Amino acid sequence: MLGEIIAIGDELTSGSVLNTTSYFAAGQLFAAGHEILAMTTIGDAPDLIGRTLQRALQRADFVIVTGGLGPTTDDLTNAAVSSALARPATFYPEIFKKIQAYGKSLPAGQQVSLEKLAWLPEGAHALHTEAKMAGYFLVQDGKPIFFLPGVPQEMKDLLLETVITRLAVWDGEEVRQVRQKVYKVVGLAESEINRRLAHLEGRDPRVRLGYYPVFPEVHVSLTVTGVSSQEAEAAMHKYAGQVAGFLGDCCYGSGADTLEGVVGRLLAGRGQTVAVAESCTGGLIGHTLTKVAGSSAYFLGGVVAYSNGLKERLLGVNREIILRSGAVSAECARAMAEGLRRVTPVDHALAVTGIAGPAGGSEDKPVGTVYFGLATPEKTQTFLFRFSGERTQVQALASQTGLDLLRRHLLGLDNGCRTV
Repeated sequence: MLGEIIAIGDELTSGSVLNTTSYFAAGQLFAAGHEILAMTTIGDAPDLIGRTLQRALQRADFVIVTGGLGPTTDDLTNAAVSSALARPATFYPEIFKKIQAYGKSLPAGQQVSLEKLAWLPEGAHALHTEAKMAGYFLVQDGKPIFFLPGVPQEMKDLLLETVITRLAVWDGEEVRQVRQKVYKVVGLAESEINRRLAHLEGRDPRVRLGYYPVFPEVHVSLTVTGVSSQEAEAAMHKYAGQVAGFLGDCCYGSGADTLEGVVGRLLAGRGQTVAVAESCTGGLIGHTLTKVAGSSAYFLGGVVAYSNGLKERLLGVNREIILRSGAVSAECARAMAEGLRRVTPVDHALAVTGIAGPAGGSEDKPVGTVYFGLATPEKTQTFLFRFSGERTQVQALASQTGLDLLRRHLLGLDNGCRTV
């Protein structure tokens, strides 16, 4: 399908904020098989918004609009669309109920302003009834128009989880019942995931599978449609278990799950704690764990021992280990993890040491070589991985892998990697 992207916001046209949303949307839509005819960035001017949208509808099969959906007075997209498309603003009580539920923790003044989010152009359909952000679509002259928030992460989530999947099954003006589920996968390449699920494709015209790299993960979307809610629910029930089964324990969650959130829930549910000793990741694992609200219940802290001297002084790594095997070795990773458990009253100690690059590699230990140590009350294990990519990519992969090793340990799963 041919599409057009319209980004709205005075902050974009003034240069105060970089327009990353259009760039992201274009890349994802192109990867999904769509062609983008134009990308337009305009300010918060109602007449201009209306004219730009009408022009896009004349030449594109679908339109993506980002920005201007918030509760403040300068968010004018909905009013402009209502006027341009002759769709009177309509109050949606079911959307307002969701907004009220999410806004209970806000100050009273802000709760009142949130009512604006429930006034949408006539014929609007919420993109995701459970989502906490604004977002809807409507059909004009048989063409879908998707309205997404301007906040980059919110926009990305809705684009990947709803827009692309709806476009994959779009069939003219008919608004079919759509159900979708997004699976979060670690440790498997996109090609391997496709191989595992390929036999499910093409068997049922109501079913679509999509593969979306969200580095360092891969997300798999299962989208099913039906002429009724019952048919869509039945199809989702039939195929959801199959997809999860073929992905196996490399699938850590779905929907809004994050790897750090899953690990946190596992630790909290067991009343256990974790600390980290990091070298090549420079504190990234600790930073990722603390993204989760309430992580203080299970994350005690970490040590960034980048130099050999700090590995020795803070973690008690024997200098002979570094001289004999090197700081990047299974022996050093083990000593870092065990040393952290000696000085910290923690159940699980996760250590990482490696070569992130671009320099520092050798024939035996090339750039991307990363060792992990996981010390628990029962035993200490070490693991070796060889990652590829630039420095930040190696660090991201190492952080994710360390968290996944902890997840697997907590679930009693095979680590799925080479033990040394």
